[in-house]
Amino acid sequence: MTTDAMEGGCLCGAIRYRLLARPFDADYCHCRQCQKATGAPVGTWMDFKTEQVQWLNETPKEFASSDAIRRGFCPQCGTSLSYRHTDYPQYLTLSIPTLDAPQAVAPNYHIHTASQLPWLELSDPCPRYPGDRSDRSDPQE
Repeated sequence: MTTDAMEGGCLCGAIRYRLLARPFDADYCHCRQCQKATGAPVGTWMDFKTEQVQWLNETPKEFASSDAIRRGFCPQCGTSLSYRHTDYPQYLTLSIPTLDAPQAVAPNYHIHTASQLPWLELSDPCPRYPGDRSDRSDPQE
């Protein structure tokens, strides 16, 4: 799939985006905030520089889930679309399932596995980190 074809949006279609590049990283996040924000046992996210994401009509409304975290969603249908850390304004994270073709991007690792729900069993070969990957913890094998 070329980057020209990489588009996505919310459930109702009020918010649409186009990606001008492939993501530079992608992950599974098992933190409690992602679980609550997405309504799923795990969030799947892809990372971009802000200039690589083009909003085609509306932009997400943001909720401050903590002092530095902004979670974007559609105010009409509630779809969880984005994650943004205010300390790093040059980056934007988007929800992989909001892509029109979500099979085009696969996560590379798991973070916050200390919060992984015990009834969810995943057998992929991706590295697993009990917290954030930046905490330099050795991945769980």
